[in-house]
Amino acid sequence: MKEVKTIGYDAKRIVSNATGLGSYSRTLLESLANYDKQFLLYAPNKGRKELYSSLLEKENLFFKFPHKSNGDLVSNKILQWLWREEGIIDDLLKDKVEVFHGLTGQLPKGIKQSRIKSIVTIHDLIFFPHPEWYSRIDVFLYKKKFFRTIKQADRIIAISECTKRDIIRYGNVDERKIEVIYQSYNPIFSQEISQDEKQKVKQKYSLPEKFILNVGTIERRKNVLLAVKALKEIILNNPKTEEHLVIVGRKTSYAKEVEHYIEQNDLTDRVHIINGVLFDELKVLYSLANLFVYPSIYEGFGIPIIEAIANRLPVVACKGSCLEEAGGEHSLYVEPTDVKAMAEAMQTLLCNEKKRTLVIEKGLQHIQKFANNDVAQKHIQLYNQLINNQY
Repeated sequence: MKEVKTIGYDAKRIVSNATGLGSYSRTLLESLANYDKQFLLYAPNKGRKELYSSLLEKENLFFKFPHKSNGDLVSNKILQWLWREEGIIDDLLKDKVEVFHGLTGQLPKGIKQSRIKSIVTIHDLIFFPHPEWYSRIDVFLYKKKFFRTIKQADRIIAISECTKRDIIRYGNVDERKIEVIYQSYNPIFSQEISQDEKQKVKQKYSLPEKFILNVGTIERRKNVLLAVKALKEIILNNPKTEEHLVIVGRKTSYAKEVEHYIEQNDLTDRVHIINGVLFDELKVLYSLANLFVYPSIYEGFGIPIIEAIANRLPVVACKGSCLEEAGGEHSLYVEPTDVKAMAEAMQTLLCNEKKRTLVIEKGLQHIQKFANNDVAQKHIQLYNQLINNQY
């Protein structure tokens, strides 16, 4: 079997996104760099170098940016966008890329006509079942990009069985064209944290002694108000409880609704919202918490659940999308509107030591399927299948 030698990637999120799609892409490339291949990362600009500085140290990873005819980097945003949309094809051909991988749901126009093999990773299609969470123009553009991309792609990677089902349902795609490869988590979340690190982060954010943690953008889809209401229920049932709720994430307009509820229900001293947390601080926050809660209504995967489990945290999440895939059968799941059930599940994992220990141990076994090297190997196998026309 012929082995792939040169793989290209859409690296826009690698250089620009601190979390989410950026973290997914950087974690995957860190692991792929262990293979004896040439990995070319195509980004429209240099973005924030601090996000990908570790990738610059890899001898077989090379960043590629659009240049003018005189050799200068393209600085105009529109020209950068046009390059990513279509102009990149000339560079891929010049660099003799054998497989191009759109890491974040997009492929350039003309990739199929260029005869370069292509793969796209689709993370979620939430805008189909829940268009109310997006503007009309965004829904229109997302759908247009999706339909264009699935026609261009030789193969599609779905990051969960849930996303695979959505691709088949909304895109009418033959399931044989889709490969499920779960998102890997950064091994940094399994590392031991020193007491000194813990104390610094604890002081910086004035964290309480005991707290339940939630991580994710504070938006309606993430449904964090359910966790806030559940905490209130716990306090009403047990006024002596010392638990707090710490919410880590970027605020949207939905955050005002959450903050209003907190104020109206005298929870200001028990619920703490923080943002601007550095990546190295996030792993410390996980290690300081007693429980992780992820009440999202709909996700493509839910990587914070994996990060929490890696830090030996028990998890309570919601039913209805792919979170059971991320958390495994021993984490606890409730309906996304059931405050009482959420409160009971949280209380169980805080107070029942036997249940708590079981959930943690089984969770650690479950997340082995998301280990970096295994995920990277599956990608390499898929690339090789592509260039050998085994699909």
